[in-house]
Amino acid sequence: MSADASLVASRRTFLAGATALASASAVLPEAAGAAPTGHASSSGHLGAGFVTASDGTQLYYKDWGSGQPIMFHHGWPLSADDWDAQMLFFLSHGYRVIAMDRRGHGRSTQTTSGNDMDTYAADVATLVEKLDLRGTVHIGHSTGGGEVARYVARFGKGRAAKAVLVSAVPPIMIQTPNNPGGLPKSVFDGFRASLAANRADFYWQVPLPFYGFNRSGTPVIEGVRQNWWRQGMMGGAKAQYDCIAAFSETDFTEDLKALSVPVLVLQGDDDQIVPYKDAAVLQAQLAPHATLKIYPGFSHGMLTTHAETINPDLLAFVRE
Repeated sequence: MSADASLVASRRTFLAGATALASASAVLPEAAGAAPTGHASSSGHLGAGFVTASDGTQLYYKDWGSGQPIMFHHGWPLSADDWDAQMLFFLSHGYRVIAMDRRGHGRSTQTTSGNDMDTYAADVATLVEKLDLRGTVHIGHSTGGGEVARYVARFGKGRAAKAVLVSAVPPIMIQTPNNPGGLPKSVFDGFRASLAANRADFYWQVPLPFYGFNRSGTPVIEGVRQNWWRQGMMGGAKAQYDCIAAFSETDFTEDLKALSVPVLVLQGDDDQIVPYKDAAVLQAQLAPHATLKIYPGFSHGMLTTHAETINPDLLAFVRE
């Protein structure tokens, strides 16, 4: 390639990046030149750390800003980093935002035990108590939605103000006599077999249906795909293997019935990971104070691909 051709290619790359940043400005008000609606004060929480669970597991968390706390719960096999678009958005609106890497995921200890929903919820309670969070809105995506349901139902009294379930796994994913519309166990056995055989390749393929990149006319966003892979490969294979049973076989029916706080249920009707008719629709029926919203054509990973739509809806619910 000549020097002139190389320069043209570099300019094109720069312009493509600038276009992407301009698009992202729809997520952060200040980025578009709007007046900021709130920032962390000098006394706000602007950092990260670790909390120790009862069995010695080190749980990594982020804690930014001040104001009413919002805690985010990530999906499998990701990390707190999957909430970047939401944490920055709510930070800009004057909220304190917290997210933890589930045990065995991200920067937390790569555990070989305790990879189940009861322990996940207890881990959340440990962090909430350490930070003395009260009046907290808990927002969970996918597996994190199950974690939210169990935590709020069992530990949230007096601390949790609201809950949001986004593309979440409750009430139960697997097919059982009481849940004939669920997915066959063979589907999740296939997940485990693929993870054990070649986790890196498996995690490279999952983002395609996860974000709907396999749909005709939907281009693959390479950075999003690579970020999903990066987060997945940060965690421990054993913990992520075990988590497949946790998110697919745990029955959250009684947890949903026990939710006494307002609940917002969101899901896309083109979710190829968690079928919405056996998830969001049933969640809204079981939770006593639930509001349901279904987004036409949105994928499982809509929090990333459609943050400009989802974030304002989350904000409106938090402010109610």
